Amino acid sequence: MHIGLIGGIGPAATDFYYRGLIDRHVAAGIPLDVTICHADVREMSRNLVGKNPGRQAEIFAGLVERMKAAGAKAAAITSMGGHFCVKELMAISPLPILNAIPEVDAALARRKLKKVGIIGTRTVMETKLYGGIPSVEVVPTEGEDLDRVHANYVEMATVGHVNDAQRQVFFEAGRRLVARGAEVVMLGGTDLFLAFTGHDPGFAVIDCADIHVDALYVTSAT
Repeated sequence: MHIGLIGGIGPAATDFYYRGLIDRHVAAGIPLDVTICHADVREMSRNLVGKNPGRQAEIFAGLVERMKAAGAKAAAITSMGGHFCVKELMAISPLPILNAIPEVDAALARRKLKKVGIIGTRTVMETKLYGGIPSVEVVPTEGEDLDRVHANYVEMATVGHVNDAQRQVFFEAGRRLVARGAEVVMLGGTDLFLAFTGHDPGFAVIDCADIHVDALYVTSAT
């Protein structure tokens, strides 16, 4: 199936999804048919902070319309933070939206986890991934950790690179979630792979974006 990806939010996240889909299709010997449209990460951040999901959904819907014109049959947002407007987008989208959140909830249920920590943007953490993972008890990042993780995540996602100081902020926040009883820490921000890939934070990690890419691969391979 030809799928459309809303990219650019941020650039590293788009690359994560694109490379992930390429790798899975190559391994299976299946051609990949994809169209990527660029969204402005700064504009999305303003709408996220301003709690304006309707406006962001309108912007995304315009991009989905372009993907539809290119032949896409379904579309996805390549950002967990970008899912803050997914309900609004699904209501107006000209194509079916492949929503990451139910896929994450199903993956957590399959692993029979009971208590899961989460790091990501402020909205992701405060809403416990938009209230979409009822299969587990969520331990959210709180207090000063919430402020630090959010600020460092936004900076990292905007430029598409991570530095050692930012990585330590994420690792320290994750360790405190584990100390509060989390069995595993869920990466609720797509760009967090930049900080965690190739590094051992000292605790178990589940990547929401990787779960979403798996689901997109299954759909696109049909």
